[in-house]
Amino acid sequence: MRSAIFGGTFDPIHNAHLAMAREAAARWSLDRVLFIPAGNPPHKHADTPYEHRYRMVELACAADPHFVPSRMEEGVAKSYSIHSIERVKAQNGEVFFIIGSDAFAEIRTWRRWEDVIRAVEFIVVARPGHQVAVPPGARVHWLDSLPSPVSSSAIRDALARGETPVELPPAVAEYIHANALYRG
Repeated sequence: MRSAIFGGTFDPIHNAHLAMAREAAARWSLDRVLFIPAGNPPHKHADTPYEHRYRMVELACAADPHFVPSRMEEGVAKSYSIHSIERVKAQNGEVFFIIGSDAFAEIRTWRRWEDVIRAVEFIVVARPGHQVAVPPGARVHWLDSLPSPVSSSAIRDALARGETPVELPPAVAEYIHANALYRG
């Protein structure tokens, strides 16, 4: 089975996340893409409680049988990618890792980053203006056929103003409104 890990805060998950995963699954014949919301990310702060972020991921993934929401990083401990990678590799050997070029540019700041680059093949989503130096030994596939990325912070700002951004999957937008998330 060919799996990919797609982690992040998903605060909130949006259509660009889904497009990235869909394109990666098609181009690299992935059997599944594990969407793993970070419980306690070391490089970012999630404003929204984990349970809401996980539920939005569940709703967004429901329409695609290749997309699998995972609670692998749930909890108060720091969410380090290497731990998730090791758990997924124990289940099946070949693992890809979907990541934006902005985050990949910081890979050398990650915990056990050398182990991370040895353990997976990266699918790096190119973002305008981000030049990335690929660390020696990293196996990188570039995904640059997608439109400009959507900013989760811009979506949160729009929601705080009472707007419903078109970049949200409808079920996620409904969940956000029903639970009064991201209000200003």
